[in-house]
Amino acid sequence: MPGTDGARPGDPVSVLGAMARRAVVLLGEQHDDADHHRWQLQTLAALHAQRPDMFIGFEMFPRRMQPVLDRWVAGELSERQFLEQAEWDKVWSMPAELYLPLFHFARLNRVPMLALNIEQTLAREVATRGWNGVPEAEREGVGHAAEPVPAYVDFLFEIHRQHARMRGGKDEEVSREDAGFRNFLDAQLAWDRAMAEVLASAAGGAAARGDGRPPLVAGIMGSGHVRFGHGVAHQLKDLGVEDVGILLPVAAATPCAEIVAGLADAVFAVPDAVRLPVPPPRLGVSLEEHRDGVRIAVVNAGSLAADTGLRAGDVITEAAGAPLKRSAAFAGLVRAQPSGTWLPLKLTRDGETVELVVRFPAAK
Repeated sequence: MPGTDGARPGDPVSVLGAMARRAVVLLGEQHDDADHHRWQLQTLAALHAQRPDMFIGFEMFPRRMQPVLDRWVAGELSERQFLEQAEWDKVWSMPAELYLPLFHFARLNRVPMLALNIEQTLAREVATRGWNGVPEAEREGVGHAAEPVPAYVDFLFEIHRQHARMRGGKDEEVSREDAGFRNFLDAQLAWDRAMAEVLASAAGGAAARGDGRPPLVAGIMGSGHVRFGHGVAHQLKDLGVEDVGILLPVAAATPCAEIVAGLADAVFAVPDAVRLPVPPPRLGVSLEEHRDGVRIAVVNAGSLAADTGLRAGDVITEAAGAPLKRSAAFAGLVRAQPSGTWLPLKLTRDGETVELVVRFPAAK
């Protein structure tokens, strides 16, 4: 457990007992780490055993998907129907298999699921125009975020700076006063605020009705929104929800010196997974949905994508000769590509059609 005198061992039973008495508990994750989701499932089960009246909120779904989540929990949809109607391949770029155990836990126990997020289109609009540049009618009902603490601004600036350098080269310099960073900050705050509003509404609902003890509300989201209480927890407190618990999974090999005071109420060490001898191929890109295909948002320096000649802003329209519409489908195609093979791509760049071939290295 993080403390002022360094990390110290804690009793999981006591920790989870204390968390079950909170109003809201935030469970962080690294989105593509399957063991983080297994830990979340175990933690939810332990909390549910003590507070069966609960809600589970998910960063993965925009608010408009709430009716679909309700039908899933009610048992009205098959797994395939749920993923299709929730537009999983469009709203979230990670494989559904990582999250399905959490979704099934909610359905089997009739625990209401909450759609926490804003649409990707709104996030992009805010990142481009800033919060004040988006008309109120287009903000999906999200209120103005509380001012961030300086440490959160520092954290987000470092992320923005790294992205800018990957796009523009290692010599790319950015300033905290740049409109690009201020808009990026606004987008992150809108994201945090939207999730906090839904969680706060669920946490206060039973109390407002006079039903007695409010339900426990758990939030499933990326650790960047959770660490140090700077993101969603900060917005929750601005909304009047002070009793917030924060739990994070970390790699078992994480040095204790990195588990500093205030990081979370507790961290849970996740053992290193057994890795395949040959890891799945990775291009080294960040992807976005696009009306014509899949847009490359970021190309990591030194990656296979960079060596191939892919650039940020390219829109991939075909892969392996087939039309491409979803980023998740493209990611799955890349992961399934055998070592030593070639993957032809067709893309548009600056209004022109370009054909490239990704040459995956042979296994060593």
